[in-house]
Amino acid sequence: MRAVVQRVSQASVNVDRQLCGSIGCGLLVLLGIGKNDSEQEAKLLADKIVNLRIFDDAQGLMNLSLTETQGEMLVVSQFTLFGDCRKGRRPSYSTAAQPGKALRLYEQFIREVRAKKITVATGKFQAMMDVSLVNNGPVTLLLDTEKQF
Repeated sequence: MRAVVQRVSQASVNVDRQLCGSIGCGLLVLLGIGKNDSEQEAKLLADKIVNLRIFDDAQGLMNLSLTETQGEMLVVSQFTLFGDCRKGRRPSYSTAAQPGKALRLYEQFIREVRAKKITVATGKFQAMMDVSLVNNGPVTLLLDTEKQF
C-alpha cells in the first residue's frame, strides 16, 4: 500500500459536484492499493498513520499524533499512486490491485482507522473526484508498506 499523507486545516471531496466527505484539522490520505497487498498492510499502515507525530505541540514542535489531537481523516482511493512512469510517456498501472481487491482493502483500512476512534470521511471508490485541501505546514509524507514506510 502506498499513501500520500497531508496535514490539513481542512479538506473535502466532491463527486458530481456533490460534497461526498469533508474534515477540519487532520490528515488527508490518498491511498493506493497494490496487487500484492493484504489485510496485514492495511492494519500496519493505518496504525502508522494515526500515530505519526506530525502535529505541533505547545512549543511548536511536531510531537503529537492524530490520536492525541483528536484530528480527523479524509481517505481518498488513488490507484494512480501505483503508476509506473519509467518507460514511455504513458504510466503503467500493472502493479495496482484489481478493483474488487482494492475496494476490500480500502474499506479494511478505513475500519482499522475508525477502530482507533478517529473520525473518518471518505471519497467514493472508483469515482472521478474533486479533492480540495488546505495543506497545513505544508506537511506531506509518502509511505509505502513495501519499503517498510
